[in-house]
Amino acid sequence: MARNEDTAAVVRKRQREARTISQMVALYCAGNHGGDAREHVAACGEPVCSVCKELDDYANLRTMRCPRMECKTSCDGCPHPCYHPAMRERIRTVMRYAGPRMLTRHPVAAMRHLCARLAAKRKRLTPKSIPRT
Repeated sequence: MARNEDTAAVVRKRQREARTISQMVALYCAGNHGGDAREHVAACGEPVCSVCKELDDYANLRTMRCPRMECKTSCDGCPHPCYHPAMRERIRTVMRYAGPRMLTRHPVAAMRHLCARLAAKRKRLTPKSIPRT
């Protein structure tokens, strides 16, 4: 099934999400893998090891191919996960490590992500229509 052409807003959202996940992978790699082994460059331009480069490429490919980008807020709430279960577990490990550290290294991306998550949570909790009596 072919995906419809993205609007400009969806293209920006894809690029922003791909850059954010790439930054998280690079942050994880810097904290967990030796500096000598980081000979590759992630999509965000930061150095990573070959294992993290593979994960970064996979995550970026999935982000670019996501059919629900225009309406989703994060992958964990999506009813149709794009990630293979083993890769999903790897990316969760990266996010658990990098998430709290994003506030100091990439504060704008971290705050944008938090605001989107809060807005989505608020939207789920708001009743659609309550009849007045």
